[in-house]
This record gives sequence, structure tokens and C-alpha cells, in this order.
Amino acid sequence: MAKLDNKKILIVEDDSLLSGMLARKFIEEKAIIEHAADGEVALSMINSNSYDLVLLDLLLPKLNGFDILESAQSNEKTKNIPIIILSNTGQKADIEKGLRLGAKKFLVKALFSVEEIIDASVEVLKLNK
Repeated sequence: MAKLDNKKILIVEDDSLLSGMLARKFIEEKAIIEHAADGEVALSMINSNSYDLVLLDLLLPKLNGFDILESAQSNEKTKNIPIIILSNTGQKADIEKGLRLGAKKFLVKALFSVEEIIDASVEVLKLNK
């Protein structure tokens, strides 16, 4: 059995190279992947679909990741969806803000391999059962 069998995951990332790489790896683990390249589309998808997990970049066109996180956490329908921030902004203030707003983890892209991102996703999903 694959690590992410039938888990529905939204990747919110405006870097198409990175999102494609993540998507391929998650699909290998049998996850169902959807993608949003800007914040407004991402928030609309979060509000109208049911996801097991969201991987969220912070620096996005139209609406930033913090606004998406805050909105998802304040909505009864979406507040229990675990969100992992996956960003290159690794400043302490950003990490603290992301976790305070409800993210389950904050991963700095440059410090984690795709495999480690998958492992972190599996761990968050287990904790969120």
C-alpha cells in the first residue's frame, strides 16, 4: 500500500516546475492531486472541495498564503483541513505566524527534499485522524 493511498491533496504553488515535481511524487504514492497557482483560485478550491491536506506556499499572486490560511481556519467547513506551509520565507516571524494561524507544519522549501515533504505530509495526516 502506498503512503498516501487515495488522499486528496491540494498543492498551492505558483512555481510550475516545483508543483509538477511534487505532484508526480505524490501521485507515485497514490495521492489524488489538484493544483492552484494563485491564492484566489486556491481559496475557492478549498471552500468548494474536500481535501485531506493542503500544501500552501506563502508568496502567491492575488492572495497570499497567510490570508488563505486565516480564511480556511475561520471557516467551519474548512477549519479541520490540515495545512502545511511550504515556503522559501523561513524567517522566524513568518514561521511563528503560520503556526499561530493554524498550519500543522512550516517547511522551508530549500531545506527539504520532495521525499521529506511526503514524509511530513504522511505524519500530519496520521496526527489529524
